[in-house]
This record gives sequence, C-alpha cells and structure tokens, in this order.
Amino acid sequence: MLEIRNLHAEVEDRKILNGLNLTVSAGEVAAIMGPNGSGKSTLSYVLSGKPGYTITDGEVLLNGESILDMPPDERAAKGVFLAFQYPMEVPGVATMTFLKTAMNAQRKHRGEPELTTPDFMKLVKAEADALFIKQEMLRRPVNVGFSGGEKKRNEILQMALLQPKLAILDETDSGLDIDALRIVSDGVNRLRRADRAFIVITHYQRLLNHIVPDSVHVMSKGRIVRSGGKELALELEANGYRDYQDAA
Repeated sequence: MLEIRNLHAEVEDRKILNGLNLTVSAGEVAAIMGPNGSGKSTLSYVLSGKPGYTITDGEVLLNGESILDMPPDERAAKGVFLAFQYPMEVPGVATMTFLKTAMNAQRKHRGEPELTTPDFMKLVKAEADALFIKQEMLRRPVNVGFSGGEKKRNEILQMALLQPKLAILDETDSGLDIDALRIVSDGVNRLRRADRAFIVITHYQRLLNHIVPDSVHVMSKGRIVRSGGKELALELEANGYRDYQDAA
C-alpha cells in the first residue's frame, strides 16, 4: 500500500530525513520508534503534506501512485489521515460542521452523494458513543476546551468517520492516562481492516500493548536502521535507544 523510497527532506535548510526506505502493506500496523530528533514526526508531516518541508530526493507511493506533488487536501481525499501529537484548537468552527464538511468532501471525491443530516447524526452518535465522547463536546468548536485525552479521542472519531486507507498516528499516546489510552487504542483497533494500513509513531511499548503491531521499525538520524517484529519493541523498552544514537 505505502512505499517510501530513498526519501530525503529538510526544513529551514536543515536535513531531517536522510534516505528513508519503508514499505507498509495493506492490513499492516507498522510501529515506528526511535530517539528524540530522529525524524519520526517529520516523516508524518511529509506524508500528510504539511507545508514548510522540502523534499530533495526520493518518492512516496500510495497504492502505486506518487503523492509528493499532491496538496494536503488531495492526499486526504486519496485516503491519508494524520492524527496529531498535539491536536490544535480551532475557535469558531463547530465540531459537527467540521466533521460533516470533511466527510462530504471525501464522499464527493469518491463520487458518492452527500450524507443527509439524519444519516450523518446517526453515524456520528454511534462512533462518538464508542469513544465515550459526550454529545455536549460535539457542540463545541473543534477541540476548544477539550482535555488532552478528549482531543485524542476526537482525532480517533475523525479517523473513524473518514475511513482512511493510510492512518498515521503521531505519538497518540502522549499525555494519555491509562483509561484514555485504552479507549483510544480500542478505537484504533476497531478500524483495523485488511484494506487499511497504520503507521503508529511512539516512544513507548505501553501503546503497543494495546495496538499490537505487525512490524516495528527503529528510526535514527532520519533513516530506518532496524526492522523486526513486535518483540523488537520489547527489546527497545528494556535497553533504550543507546545502540541507535550513532546509527545510520
């Protein structure tokens, strides 16, 4: 589904990604771990098309199609979704309006009719209830007044409604207590399907106890320096990243 070949990227003339290669198959959950500053979040931003990042070499293919020249909205329409480490508040934009607009934009791209208001409300209520999101929260502006855990659950709600092909979770476990971590993880696991891939970026094994990966990749200095199965995350938890600080 996703193929990254020799990807080089920089921001403000500082090289971050240095020849990164990664393949993630349909149905796969790939965890990316690594020390601070290794380029994990930069990779998520480059894949989603965040402005300010310059691609100097390499390519990124989603289902065989290059996405690097696509703007963020077109990548989203193709099925790329990024759950942010620090979801932003959007004052003045009602959560329900935001969700309906995003869903109907995706449906339009796929040639499907817009959802009727009753169908939309029914779908949102079902997904929100599964994530323990109160209806009162949905009446607020996007993420305004939300706790850290509520913001992360709102990200998973968006993912559940948009049904992406490639979901990227950038340190979704950051700032979550045990209960919130379990709720968010359950929401992600409900979305695992044979035709959907996940990239889960995290520092800690604890998230991977709940979202069990098919593969684990270690990043250092902007490259993947080691890959393995889920047992690699346990090794990193036990030994840390000291063996990878000078790798690449």
